[in-house]
Amino acid sequence: MSQARRRFQELHRSGCFVLPNPWDVGGARRLEARGFKALASSSAAAAWSLGRADQQISLDEALAHLRMLCGATGLPVNADFEAGFADGPDGVGRNVGLAIETGVAGLSIEDRTGAALYDQALAVERIAAARAAIEASGEAVVLVARSEGFLIGQTDLAATIVRLQAYAEAGADCLYAPGVRELSAIREIVSAVAPKPVNVLLGTTDGSVAEIAETGARRVSVGGHLAALAWRAFDQATDMLLETGRLPPRG
Repeated sequence: MSQARRRFQELHRSGCFVLPNPWDVGGARRLEARGFKALASSSAAAAWSLGRADQQISLDEALAHLRMLCGATGLPVNADFEAGFADGPDGVGRNVGLAIETGVAGLSIEDRTGAALYDQALAVERIAAARAAIEASGEAVVLVARSEGFLIGQTDLAATIVRLQAYAEAGADCLYAPGVRELSAIREIVSAVAPKPVNVLLGTTDGSVAEIAETGARRVSVGGHLAALAWRAFDQATDMLLETGRLPPRG
């Protein structure tokens, strides 16, 4: 566990790496066998695997999911820890401590509650509480602060950058604004929070991994995209079974 956490910290120091997001043991092991250097959970993929929508799993279910993923692989695992499963800083800190016990090498905390952002002052306090919990654990866990405005229609880049800078000052190791599409905007974010690393969500952003790397971003994750593709293929195959009595070829 300690070795995985050290490797994860080292990955953030230079270059750009890809964090695919599995949702079960088989997926984690297949991704490790294909040569990825780290993995991340996906709250959406975890929820879908339980027949629910995103944001509809409990803290206990999220912790069990993280234990499963960390137990399945020797790679560092970054937790999509939603909004910390609490509104207040004390609750966030307590739950971050529980997440660390699952074996994760990193975890993200969002600044959104439902369809709205937390007040910025409270959002900063929540990141500071997560930082304090990590320090209290004595473990080298990477804290990722997510600003969710672009995912809920609040697409003011300047306002997002102000939040990310505040989270960096509160102790976040890595900054993340999912939903930012333009590569030029990603460059602005990278410059604004430097030297701290930036994570980018592939699929909602223009460009390939190589083009994102050129912006200076350190990490590229895929969120629920792999899971969505898998479920789409499942639906297409079962539709074909119902309509034609046949299945598509496996290979």
